[in-house]
Amino acid sequence: MSMGILSTLKKDESYMQKCITFAKKGAGYVSPNPLVGCVIVRNGKIIAKGYHHEYGEKHAEIDALNKIAGKAEGATLYVNLEPCCIHGKTPPCTERIIKEKIGRVVIGGLDKNPLVSGKGIKILKAAEIEIASGVLETECQMLNQFFFKWVNTGLPYVTLKIAKTFDGFVAGPNGKQTKITGEKSQKETHRLRSFYDAILIGKNTALKDNPKLTVRKVKGRQPFRVVLDSRGEILGNQNLNLLNDKYANKTMVITGKNSLKDTLKKLGEKGISSVLVEGGPTVWESFIKENLVDQLIVFTSPKKLKKGIYYSKNWNPKNLKTKKTLQHKSGNDLVETIFLNVY
Repeated sequence: MSMGILSTLKKDESYMQKCITFAKKGAGYVSPNPLVGCVIVRNGKIIAKGYHHEYGEKHAEIDALNKIAGKAEGATLYVNLEPCCIHGKTPPCTERIIKEKIGRVVIGGLDKNPLVSGKGIKILKAAEIEIASGVLETECQMLNQFFFKWVNTGLPYVTLKIAKTFDGFVAGPNGKQTKITGEKSQKETHRLRSFYDAILIGKNTALKDNPKLTVRKVKGRQPFRVVLDSRGEILGNQNLNLLNDKYANKTMVITGKNSLKDTLKKLGEKGISSVLVEGGPTVWESFIKENLVDQLIVFTSPKKLKKGIYYSKNWNPKNLKTKKTLQHKSGNDLVETIFLNVY
């Protein structure tokens, strides 16, 4: 590979990284659409940037192009996801790119929506626009795992979120609530909640812990709250935060004998593309046994309880077939992100 090609690739990767950064600003707001960011470059300088702000609003490419309307001819447009070519809530981005006479389009990854995949690129090539694709492809594809699973299966992406002590306990004896993780991890949990469409717990957790399941310590959207309660035991309970706070209209109690997969299918039909399963061990085990988990996020504090409710009686993350594992520190806590599926 020549030095010139390497230099171009390096520049393309740098601008694509900016697309990813801008795309993340839409996290929690654009669902069930994908996260998309865009930068437009001429002579080595960014002349416009944009991202998909909210579901139903203009796409990233349009957000950027609107800022330089009529002045984009010959410029290079970078976008982390293949431009759309279908009429949805908004017109196709490919039409506008062609109209503005963009000279080159650099794409991170294909849109895995079967209505779009590869077709957007084909349309742009037919308009004699130079195309480069697969730039930071892995990073771009991982960014939109929620969307890729939902658009191809109809099921939301499922993440188990676990907070445990160093010796594996999630609560004290008899399920007594115990503060496990530090302040930084708690803030990270609230940010995590804001990225998902729904948070899910079982009725035992609802009754024992009376959680709020709200986004409080960071700025972000409040997700739906889903409680699995086959007999409807919590319905009408005036003491539960989930049924009586200002977000009560965003609480769904799933009653009846539904399989977990059927429940996920119903949520997917409502446009819910991601679910964060927060508790507790019984619910976690059920999702694991039915092979419905795509990702685990495990917060482990340095604390030890020695006795109490153990996070996993019949399964262990170390025995799961994983695709990828990432680790980082959150204060004194260790956070592991374990991918079981990649879409």
